[in-house]
Amino acid sequence: MSPVVREKKEKHIRVPDRYILLIVTLACAGLIAASYLTPVFTGPLYAVSEYLVIPFQEGISAVGSYLIDRSEALARMRRLEEENATLRAEIRELNEKNAELSMEQYELTSLRELYALDSRYAGYRKTGARIIARDAGNYFHSFIVDKGEEDGILVNMNVLADSGLVGRITAVGPHWARVMSIIDDESNVASQVLSTQDTLIVSGSLAAYNEGYLSFSRLINREEQVAPGDKVVTGNISGKYQPGILIGYIAEITKDSNNLTWSGRIVPAVDFEHLDTVLIVLDVKDSTMDTDD
Repeated sequence: MSPVVREKKEKHIRVPDRYILLIVTLACAGLIAASYLTPVFTGPLYAVSEYLVIPFQEGISAVGSYLIDRSEALARMRRLEEENATLRAEIRELNEKNAELSMEQYELTSLRELYALDSRYAGYRKTGARIIARDAGNYFHSFIVDKGEEDGILVNMNVLADSGLVGRITAVGPHWARVMSIIDDESNVASQVLSTQDTLIVSGSLAAYNEGYLSFSRLINREEQVAPGDKVVTGNISGKYQPGILIGYIAEITKDSNNLTWSGRIVPAVDFEHLDTVLIVLDVKDSTMDTDD
């Protein structure tokens, strides 16, 4: 038989847990006592912390304060952006409402003016029409309205706006009509001075209207009673215009070289630069005379 070799068992020294706890407790108590009784720990450790730990803490504190301030600033910025977006939306809505109210006010004013004009010439049947196009230029010397044959519109029907005569219908389609105004270079209206019944011819001229006037000629002023400010209206002998419609007011009057007639300028009763809606007189003058062009 082989000899049995017995391994020697290593002996482990095991310290009981209570002794370990006791040693740690005594060590801690000793360190606490030493820190209170001597500066051996506080002095060197405080010096180290003063040069290393404290600056690090201050840096961390500064970074933390900056991040907090930055976070608050970003939060305020977001709130301001939200408030600005809300305010912009409210302003946009108010602008839209203001535009609608302005348009309604403008239309109301236009309707009131048309109503007043309709009342002034109550003896004529009339219908309202809106201008939908005009010829090139600064003034409404020729334009298109949104009423036509289907609405009973005929050539030579008179057109009114503001306080008086605009012109007459010169062409008609199913749902449109063309108007030539009295400021057009081709227009001539047989007229009369309302106060004296003296006759004259009012002629259109874009060049004259550029200065704010219409021209007149062939005024019979035998008594020399016509003066600036007198009203000029369409005459009874007009072949295309109903009588008594206001054209404008005498502004200047000069005796012609023949010493028989007078000429001058008239301030028109209509603003031919800002027309929008008009009234069309639904009666055509029944006359064989053709003193107008």
